[in-house]
Amino acid sequence: MRKTIGVRLAAPLLAAALGPAALLSAPATSAAAAPAAAAVPGLAAAPYEYLGWGSPQKPTDVMKATGIKWITLAFVLSDGGCNPKWDGSRALTGGSDEAAITSIREAGGDVVVSVGGGSGNKLGEKCSSASALAGAYQKVIDAYQLKALDIDIENTEFGSATVRQRVVDALKIVKSKNPGIVTYVTMGTTPSGPDAAGKDLIKRGAAAGLANDGWVVMPFDFGGHSGSMGQATVSALDGLKAAVKSAYGYSDDAAYRHIGVSSMNGKTDEAGETVTTGDFRTILGYAQQHHIARFAFWSVNRDRACGSGTDTEACSSIAQSPYDFTKIVVQYQG
Repeated sequence: MRKTIGVRLAAPLLAAALGPAALLSAPATSAAAAPAAAAVPGLAAAPYEYLGWGSPQKPTDVMKATGIKWITLAFVLSDGGCNPKWDGSRALTGGSDEAAITSIREAGGDVVVSVGGGSGNKLGEKCSSASALAGAYQKVIDAYQLKALDIDIENTEFGSATVRQRVVDALKIVKSKNPGIVTYVTMGTTPSGPDAAGKDLIKRGAAAGLANDGWVVMPFDFGGHSGSMGQATVSALDGLKAAVKSAYGYSDDAAYRHIGVSSMNGKTDEAGETVTTGDFRTILGYAQQHHIARFAFWSVNRDRACGSGTDTEACSSIAQSPYDFTKIVVQYQG
């Protein structure tokens, strides 16, 4: 997803890299017993906005037009070493990104900051240990006094068993040092749920005792699916719920409350694959029925029709009114 949106590694190639970790031990009691994230008004509905390209709208304009309170800002990357910067180049503080966060908060909203994405240098790979990676995440948290952090793990970061373990261990450190912080881990998926690497990541989280608030899938760029994209998303979420329930030993209700979805609006990177507002309403119904942890999408930048010659990263490539998709997502309250 995101930027080169939708880079994926085939499950058979990933499975070979799983090694002994594919048969991980039973989940740690502390994680299995962990409650879902405390209710934070509006946090469950936090679509992504990328301020680096795609003719980004002013976040406060989005808030006024839709009623959305939380926005997920993307992406924090490595500057080439184990140091976080916006897009790998812009300082965390003193620039336009910090100013945008301040404006959102002054308007009564707040932000989730997303680390990772489909391209660029990843902190999970550039930081050589879990403690170093946790330190990089902590710099982001401290810069904005964050209440929520999203790790969007994709591409080579997702494909490495070593890095998957490092991310899990780093997040456990973050959880211990920042009581109450909400964490999400976002990854690709098949129409039937997480692939081998995704299941391995969840199992590693459970085995480490990571009380992650939301395991989130991106149900698009499938490489083929049956039925509508809304139906394929429901199928993917059912598979995710089963994987989380199995790894953590949760009840059905608790498992649902620890999963989430980050869809894509309009035409995706894959020819012939389109996510409609009807599909979003299907996802909304599922979210409301099961009280999932998160309903987000990529992206606010694209939540408008295209003009002549418009960059498709700045529009959905389908007929729509401005913010049709955001106006559906904002109806979800957890």
